[in-house]
Amino acid sequence: MDGGQQSPRPQPLRRAPEREGSHNYDIERMDGAGEGEWWQNASSDALLRYDDRGSVHEPLMRKRTINTTSQIAVVGANVCPIESLDYEVVENNFFKQDWRSRKKKQIFQYIIMKWTLVLLIGVLTGLVGFFNNLAVENIAGLKLLLTSELMLEQRYFTAFLAYGGSNLVLATAAAAICAYIAPAAAGSGIPEVKAYLNGVDAYSILAPSTLFVKIFGSILAVSAGFVLGKEGPMVHTGACIANLLGQGGSRKYRLTWNWLRYFKNDRDRRDLITCGCAAGVAAAFRAPVGGVLFALEEAASWWRSALLWRAFFTTAVVAVVLKTLIEFCRSGKCGLFGQGGLIMFDLSSTVAAYSTSDLIAIILLGIIGGVFGGIFNFLLDKILRVYSIVNERGAPSKILLTVAISIITSMCSYGLPWLAACTQCPVDAVEQCPTVGRSGNFKNFQCPPGYYNGLASLFFNTNDDAIRNLFSNGTETEFHMYSLFIFFIAIYCLGLLTYGIAVPSGLFIPVILAGATYGRIVGTLLGSISNLDPGLFALLGAASFLGGTMRMTVSVCVILLELTNDLQMLPLVMLVLLISKTIADTFNKGVYDQIVVMKGLPFMEAHAEPYMRHLVAGDVVSGPLIAFSGVERVGNIVTALRITGHNGFPVVDEPPLTESPELVGLVIRSHLLVLLQGKMFMKEPVKTSGSFALDGFGAFDFGKAGSGKGLKIEELYFTDEEMQMYVDLHSIANTSPYTVVETMSLAKAAILFRELGLRHLLVVPKTPNRPPIVGILTRHDFVEEHIHGLFPSLNPHNFHSASMGG
Repeated sequence: MDGGQQSPRPQPLRRAPEREGSHNYDIERMDGAGEGEWWQNASSDALLRYDDRGSVHEPLMRKRTINTTSQIAVVGANVCPIESLDYEVVENNFFKQDWRSRKKKQIFQYIIMKWTLVLLIGVLTGLVGFFNNLAVENIAGLKLLLTSELMLEQRYFTAFLAYGGSNLVLATAAAAICAYIAPAAAGSGIPEVKAYLNGVDAYSILAPSTLFVKIFGSILAVSAGFVLGKEGPMVHTGACIANLLGQGGSRKYRLTWNWLRYFKNDRDRRDLITCGCAAGVAAAFRAPVGGVLFALEEAASWWRSALLWRAFFTTAVVAVVLKTLIEFCRSGKCGLFGQGGLIMFDLSSTVAAYSTSDLIAIILLGIIGGVFGGIFNFLLDKILRVYSIVNERGAPSKILLTVAISIITSMCSYGLPWLAACTQCPVDAVEQCPTVGRSGNFKNFQCPPGYYNGLASLFFNTNDDAIRNLFSNGTETEFHMYSLFIFFIAIYCLGLLTYGIAVPSGLFIPVILAGATYGRIVGTLLGSISNLDPGLFALLGAASFLGGTMRMTVSVCVILLELTNDLQMLPLVMLVLLISKTIADTFNKGVYDQIVVMKGLPFMEAHAEPYMRHLVAGDVVSGPLIAFSGVERVGNIVTALRITGHNGFPVVDEPPLTESPELVGLVIRSHLLVLLQGKMFMKEPVKTSGSFALDGFGAFDFGKAGSGKGLKIEELYFTDEEMQMYVDLHSIANTSPYTVVETMSLAKAAILFRELGLRHLLVVPKTPNRPPIVGILTRHDFVEEHIHGLFPSLNPHNFHSASMGG
């Protein structure tokens, strides 16, 4: 529902009433908003909205219903207003004049600037990725070293206090900066970035404060021993870096170089942010090709070959930066960091010769991964809805929840290894046993000299080291089945409990850890019929669980192969991913798709829903519509901008300017504000010449401002005399907006809207002698709940079960 603008009665078309002797465009409206801006409210601090019937629209409401029709959504761990992005080229007179006047030098500048910015995105994301790893390894390493030294002195309770206290301080710091500085930085950020690339924007999703908290909050949270990863947040970090570079300059910081101004639009920012996502994955997993495929498969809604080439270049830069810095650290100048390489978990020394019996085991792993993945997503959905009740109470509640989960995690990590029996060190151990220090396969924990604790080797390490231990080959007897079962149950549950807290947190690492653990269990149980090493089974288990939760195939496959340097496993990884994804799809959606819906982000899928084929475009537009004359009174424009939050307004020429009412195009709010600020007003309503209209303005004046920097109507002041004057809108109107006839199938209109990245789709009448515009289709008009509100008798779920969709 759209703030009471839609009628609950099903009807084929709903039109604004025409008035005798006057056009029906002035302050009247046929669709929900120029943006359909069903989500853009006049008061940015209003977190709830009531419609005419008094019902509340709120994401994750206390009844835990899914929010899809509100003007607000959950971004990170906070509720805030959202609006749509406009990827369409606004072809007005200024745009045409700008392109006509551009010389080869300026076009060359634009191309050079695009490549320079993606180069900078790669360099900066690589530096941040390395800094994250360096900080986590050193902070967590020092914490584990201190605890180990106290345990060697048999001061076990003091060791627990030191371990749990360190975790608590780090967790509280992460939650505090997230809750108070940038709530949008909570979670992985992938659902928000995915929604942004689909055309949905929210304040501070990609703000500098979010970038700051994402980096330092992720370091603190991972170092605090939480069962979460820094990989998901790195995707958001890369997107934030790209957005910061693509702001088109800044007057505040005197970055007004003309070259930067070419990027003052949503289209170029979208491409840069897509490259930022690819760079984030490349920096997190040291997987450049996997980063490009992740952006293509999971993040981006629009893709083209030129973008592929730039994204590939960006991830290659990330790989070079990481390689250079890791080589520098091999000299021992990076503290406790320096043992890793670009290949994080090298399995290349294992010979992967597999037979038919191995394939049976692989199929079993795929089925297990699909079932566990479906259950994981179902439980995560329920837990996030419960956590939202706590997060709604404000920052102190978010911090208390984080502290509670930190205490539970510390008790599990320190307490559960006491349940495992000590194992005598193998005679032929390649590395020192027991391990003295922070990492290694053989943790001494409470065991006597010459013995190690297998469960402590998994719990009492950084997450990366735990994965490395599980993936290690030639270690068939290193971990007892009892220890693996305990570790799997703990990681599965802690992964579910941890994701919803107010810290930057990724799901990749918990999923890989849990999958690798049950993969190793299956490999150990089937050792009599399979020749594969348990370490390879751990890799396949991780792949199966990733396929069951994320529902990605190609990108996950390549990421895992780049992580492990084991190309021989390609057919088996492909097989297990396909099986697990197929099984899990019968339960629910992928975890990120599920979270996008739950947060209330109006994401448009690539296909139209089946029930849309039974409706036409004219069925879902509603009134009244606000439209302007080609030469409009200033007071009318100011009033319309003040009383609505709409973004787009049709412009219609009428007699005496034309013989009959004629649609000129569409004018957007930001352009109207720039025009009003220039005060190029006239005393009489006459159409001006093109040169007069273009005087005093440049094309860059109408470019989209950076985050939160746009003009607002409240900032402009007009005298009574100016309010009675006129302004010509022809020069700023988009004279070639996308239009559809009112009888077009809603399914076709939805596909057109999504594929072209539109914010407004004008609906025109099919028959003559009617007003030249029926209404405007916006993102809201394609939302299932909105359509069901218009047509209660239409049950979309019946069509879901009867058809496979668009």
